[in-house]
Amino acid sequence: MVMPILDTATAVDASRPRPLGLSTPQAGLFDAGSAANHQVNVAVFAPDLEHVEVVYQAPGEVWRTCTLPNLEDGVHFGLVTGMPPGTRYGFRSAPADDRLPLPVQSEDFEDDAGHPLLLDPYGRAVDQRGELLTSVHMAGDFDWGDDTAPRIPLRTSVIYEAHVRGQTMLHPDIPEHLRGTYAGMAHPVMIEHLTELGITAIQLLPIHFHLDESHLQDLGLTNYWGYNTAAFFAPHAAYATEAARNAGPHAVQDELKGMIKLLHAAGIEVILDVVYNHTAEAGPDGPPISFRGLAEKRYYRHDAHGRYLDTTGCGNTLDFSDPVVVDLALDSLRHWVNDYHVDGFRFDLAVTLCRDAGNQFDSNHPFLQAIAEDPVLSEVKLISEPWDVGYGGWQTGRFPQGWSDWNDHFRDGVRRFWLSDRAAMEAGGQGGSVASLAELMSGSANLFAPSGRTRLASLNFITAHDGFTLKDLVSYDRKHNEANGEQNRDGHGDNRSYNHGFEGRSENEAIVAARALSVRNLMATLLLSFGVPMITAGDEIGRTQHGNNNAYCQDNPTSWLDWSRTQEANAMFRTTRELIRLRRWFLRHQPESFPAAANDSSLQWFDDKGKPMTPARWDDPSVRSVQLLMGHEDSEIRGLVVVNGSNQDVKMVLPEILSGSGVGRRMFELRFTTSVLHDRRKGALVASGERDILQANTINIYRT
Repeated sequence: MVMPILDTATAVDASRPRPLGLSTPQAGLFDAGSAANHQVNVAVFAPDLEHVEVVYQAPGEVWRTCTLPNLEDGVHFGLVTGMPPGTRYGFRSAPADDRLPLPVQSEDFEDDAGHPLLLDPYGRAVDQRGELLTSVHMAGDFDWGDDTAPRIPLRTSVIYEAHVRGQTMLHPDIPEHLRGTYAGMAHPVMIEHLTELGITAIQLLPIHFHLDESHLQDLGLTNYWGYNTAAFFAPHAAYATEAARNAGPHAVQDELKGMIKLLHAAGIEVILDVVYNHTAEAGPDGPPISFRGLAEKRYYRHDAHGRYLDTTGCGNTLDFSDPVVVDLALDSLRHWVNDYHVDGFRFDLAVTLCRDAGNQFDSNHPFLQAIAEDPVLSEVKLISEPWDVGYGGWQTGRFPQGWSDWNDHFRDGVRRFWLSDRAAMEAGGQGGSVASLAELMSGSANLFAPSGRTRLASLNFITAHDGFTLKDLVSYDRKHNEANGEQNRDGHGDNRSYNHGFEGRSENEAIVAARALSVRNLMATLLLSFGVPMITAGDEIGRTQHGNNNAYCQDNPTSWLDWSRTQEANAMFRTTRELIRLRRWFLRHQPESFPAAANDSSLQWFDDKGKPMTPARWDDPSVRSVQLLMGHEDSEIRGLVVVNGSNQDVKMVLPEILSGSGVGRRMFELRFTTSVLHDRRKGALVASGERDILQANTINIYRT
């Protein structure tokens, strides 16, 4: 065995327990030749281990080992020589009298004595060769040039949720070797698509290094979505081009940073979907990959009997009542902002990150307070998925100021109004009143106002990666997840969808037209509502997953975007683009705060007679039409959104509003309608106090 040459006295004096991971030794306290010898400070939190051994292999060298000599508050640390950037390494238990010989060839690394090689929780990259996982010592150099954060205000943000791989795998205009990669996401063709559409931020499904669950491997499937993180500081190398992967982790890192730099240059922010609620180590019988082998009792939440407490449904739960776990997440977040220039985060199952020692959600949790006080993290976009599967897991509206919550009430309420209500009415029943839709369109005050938050706390969405696509929402009454290998037991059963009379793909022109109308209504409601809208990638071109509402394991055309520019796809793209442009006009000055009084000049509601809505009209389930007059803080009228959610055409009297001089009436120009029949009337002028016809189940948008 080849051992490094260490000066024990120097190692003890110059090494330090913080920061965790690999770092440069303290200046002035180590030998001048240390840099030339590639000496690094190594620190790992491993209170479960009596001794920790670093096992490492520099590029072109043999495997070496070094037992970390120091221990402080559960952190093993010391200086290790011969670890230049590119060095593969890991940790393992190392009893002082049982050091194990290592083979010379890295590809043949084995540990038959039952001491698994563990990833560094703070490792900046992961090298995967078969079943052997190692962390990699990374240099941080990258030419960011004049890269600057776009810093798009929330009030003008339009978020686009996408998967790095699925976004470009089938795009015919992107070179084949770039498809499904970081580089492909930043290809000029893709950037043009996003900018032409009007997207201001792309929210990427997890790009932290992740692993596939064992049951998926048994089925020959993979965790396509990536919500199974194994390393919180390392990018997922499989999303890089083959050339970058062959060149090594540094090239992978540079490709990802290059993607962010190019998106920034186009004015597009990058938001990462992050999964700090659990790890890929699964349940208590899962494999020790990193955390379990180093500090299982500290990283994972246990009950009073020492059993795992699972609020994630994934087998384990990171214990955010422990400062070590809080620090891990904070350090990881800062790493992605400082080193990768990302612009924000969406926190998967965020309630788990805010559970106290009693496993209760705490809106003043130390993790939330630390982010609020952090000069780096407090300046980026913070988005919660405000639920988990534990007791008291639904907390929409209860995250602190500075956060936006995924608004599941918006998702369910808008679906109900346009789809399940319509299905009920067409079956001879009754739908709900327009009041719930109005509450959602105006920012969900019932959720966010009580805690002093603003309309921008509402992250509005109708679809997401989890669930039906927009097209499938109007094409299927039931989920069709048979391809997932779980006999269609997985996925949500209550989707508030409506197939418009036929399950699945239809060639019936009337059904196709009715579905397209419903999709336009849903998209228009999303983009003309107060709050922050999120579009799911592909909804703007009519993507389908053929009824699969839980395609987490479908790394194939089921989940990939189909870029065939059919007439239907082109029409939907034009509709979405037009709605985003109208949103800019209507809502670029949207008021953030909810009104202190009932009189809100920025939002005025009228009935079909052009009169202000009354409580009786709001509560009447037969009233399915309403008019929303929009202004801003200077009370300037921007335009009018008119909704007809009934199954009959309605003659709407546009509200009478005197002009600023007090003489004459407003003229409203029809700028958009979801009705194909009335689309040719775009540009028509209608005076306030006059009638205009709204087709059944349509929306008209007028500009003053």
